[in-house]
Amino acid sequence: MTIWLTIGLWILAGLICGAVFAALIKTGKPVRRLVGSGVQGFCALAAVNVAGAFTGVSLGINLLTGACALVLGIPGIIGLLVIKAIVAR
Repeated sequence: MTIWLTIGLWILAGLICGAVFAALIKTGKPVRRLVGSGVQGFCALAAVNVAGAFTGVSLGINLLTGACALVLGIPGIIGLLVIKAIVAR
């Protein structure tokens, strides 16, 4: 991966996180929403990995997937699955 692609992906990740945090603050209960989203994201990550025994599709548990599950929740896990499907081809 080139350095410019890496920089671009980090900028995109920062913009997405900024949009998520702006939406959390707008709800009026940002901590409760972040915790709820994180719990749902980790449950979705666990469900994907448990189902991976049957489907052959799983996500590794590391800093990236954990942060994505915490901040973005279920849509983040779905996004990681889509990215994995695109890159695997």
